[in-house]
Amino acid sequence: MRLSSKLARVAPATTIALNERAMAMRRAGQDVVNFTVGEPDFPTPEHVRQAGIQAIETGHTKYTPAAGTEDLKEAICRKLLRDQGLQYERSQIVVSSGGKNSIYNLLFVTCEDGDEVLVPAPYWVSYTEMVKLVGAEPVVLPTTAETTFKITPDQLKAAITPRTKLLMLNSPCNPTGTVYSRAELEGLAAVIADAGIFVISDELYEKILYDGATHHSLAAFNARMYDLTLVVNGLSKAYAMTGWRLGYAAGPRPIMAGASKFQGQTVNHPSSITQYAGVAALNGPEDFIQQMVHEFHRRRDAIVERLNRMDGVSCVRPEGAFYVFPDVSAYTGRRTPAGQRITGSLDLSMYLLEERKVATVPGIAFGAEGFIRISYATSMEVIVRGLDRIEEGLAQLHE
Repeated sequence: MRLSSKLARVAPATTIALNERAMAMRRAGQDVVNFTVGEPDFPTPEHVRQAGIQAIETGHTKYTPAAGTEDLKEAICRKLLRDQGLQYERSQIVVSSGGKNSIYNLLFVTCEDGDEVLVPAPYWVSYTEMVKLVGAEPVVLPTTAETTFKITPDQLKAAITPRTKLLMLNSPCNPTGTVYSRAELEGLAAVIADAGIFVISDELYEKILYDGATHHSLAAFNARMYDLTLVVNGLSKAYAMTGWRLGYAAGPRPIMAGASKFQGQTVNHPSSITQYAGVAALNGPEDFIQQMVHEFHRRRDAIVERLNRMDGVSCVRPEGAFYVFPDVSAYTGRRTPAGQRITGSLDLSMYLLEERKVATVPGIAFGAEGFIRISYATSMEVIVRGLDRIEEGLAQLHE
C-alpha cells in the first residue's frame, strides 16, 4: 500500500520515540533513568481529580460542543483576564485535546500551501513538523547559548518575506527554559505589528518561573498585538494534567471560528470528563503550583551546577520550564569504548541510553546540534543517579 506523500515530509517525534525505547528497556528489566519526558512528577491536585470522578458519577460523559463547554470557556476567559489582563469572550476560545492539538488547529486554519512560518531554534520538536503537515514551510531562526537562545528584532525583521504568515514563539521555552523579558518582547512586537504577521504564542509553561522571571503575553501589549496574537495554553504542566489532554487557544473570532469548524470534523471535542476537571483546575486554589515550582527550582540549581562542573559541558541557567539544554558539542568526533564515533547529538543520546542506561533527547531534534535536553521533572535521587551515569559515560569517550 502506498502511503500519503505528506507523511514522508514529517519526521518521527524523537522525544516520544526515545521515551518509548526507555520504557521498553525498563519492561525488559533494565534500570533506565529517563530524562526525556516533559511531565511533572507530581500528582494531579486532589480537587481536580475529584471533579473528574464526579463528572463520571453524575453522567457528564456525553458529547460537548466542538469548541468546549460554556463553563470551561468561561473559566478560561476568567483565567486570561486574571493572569494576563486579557479580555476575551467565550466565542474567542477553542478548547482542544492538549496544546499540541490547539497549535495544529491554528496552523491548519491560518496557513496556505507554501506559506512560511518562522520558528526560532531551539524549538519544541513538533513545531516544524506540524507546519509541514499543513503544507507550509518552516523557516528556522537559529539562536545561540551566548544570546540565551533568543531571537532579536533585527533577526526577525530580516527573516520576514511576502510569504511569511506567522511566527511561533514559546516563552518560557521548551527545550531551553528561556524566558523573554517584557522589553525583549516589545522589540519583537514592533516588528510583528509592522509586518502584520500572526504569532502563535505558546504559553504552556507560564507558571513555571524562577529567579523573579515574569511571563508576559504579546496579546496584552496593545490592540494591534491583541488582533495578531493567537494565545495557546493548557493544563498539562502547571496542573500536572499531562494525561488528561486539555489545551486551549484564544484569538480573533474568525480564526477561532475556523478552528472550531476544523476541530468539529476531526477530534470533535476533548473528553467531557477532562473538561469538567479543567473547570475545577482553573477556578480552584493554586497554592500547589508554587510548591511544585519551588521543588523544580531546587532541582534546576543542582542540575545546572553539576553539569557545569563536568569536563567539556556548559549549561545556560534556565529561567522557566523544567528542562536544561547543555552544550555537549565537545564530545562530537570522539569514540565510544567500542570504537563507534560520535557524529552528533543523536549518537551521543543513543550511546548514553544503550551503554549508560540514561535517556536524553538529542539537540538535533530541537534544531540545535551539539546539545541534549534533560528534563528535571523527576526526583532529586533520580537526577543525581542519572548525572553520575552521564559523567561516567562522557569520561569514557576518547579521541
